[in-house]
Amino acid sequence: MTTPSTPEPIGADLVGLLKALKLGALADTLPQRAALARQHKTSHIGFLEQLLADEVSRRESRSAALRARKAGLDPAMRIDTWQAAEDLVYDRTLLADLTSLRFVDAGHSAILLGPVGVGKTHLATALGYMAIGRRCSVLFGRADKLFHRLRAARLDNSVEAEVRRLTAVDVLIIDDFALRALDATETNDFYELIVERHQNKTTIVTSNREPAEWLTMTADALLAQSAIDRLTSRAHTLVIEGPSYRQRHRSRLDPANTGEHPQ
Repeated sequence: MTTPSTPEPIGADLVGLLKALKLGALADTLPQRAALARQHKTSHIGFLEQLLADEVSRRESRSAALRARKAGLDPAMRIDTWQAAEDLVYDRTLLADLTSLRFVDAGHSAILLGPVGVGKTHLATALGYMAIGRRCSVLFGRADKLFHRLRAARLDNSVEAEVRRLTAVDVLIIDDFALRALDATETNDFYELIVERHQNKTTIVTSNREPAEWLTMTADALLAQSAIDRLTSRAHTLVIEGPSYRQRHRSRLDPANTGEHPQ
């Protein structure tokens, strides 16, 4: 005999009905939900509402995971997994504002600056995950790979379709921008992307160089300046200051910081 708090096994007929309605996943939680409903004397309508809420939550989580994978987001880089090192300095108020996604709602952009290894890519990816939670379309791409893909698209005459795809996405994340110099074609592509997305879509850029330095990394200063002016005029800039990953790693290995003596 089952007690009000003991899960009651569900029969094969009910499982079959759930699967026919594409609700098969409910079978995993239905016994526990039924036991809790009896324990708390939940009404039939309340019980049904709980079951449907479980299913909606499950489907939204699955959909978000699929869209995040399609967007190229690293599943390990979420806001709850970001831990800033104690020696990093940044505007915490601005970061909190960015994570509210008000800048996305307003069609603004974000620029994350700082040396290698301070968490720029992690934060940009985390913002992408949060935007996906708002059902925004997101695409993450390292700058060199993004421009390489556009160059390759020219070979099969699909560049216009590729540009449309990049300009249509709600949140475009360009990682490691200006890490290396842009040639004339890449500079033009950067200009086209920024101009087409200006005032309509959100672009998140990470870089270890400040925008003033980006000009020196492009093949056409006039085009680049026009694009940079547009981007920075509607962007929130978060600067993360502190030692680079290499410096921090070297510090951890330094015997003077570990209390050990070199052999």
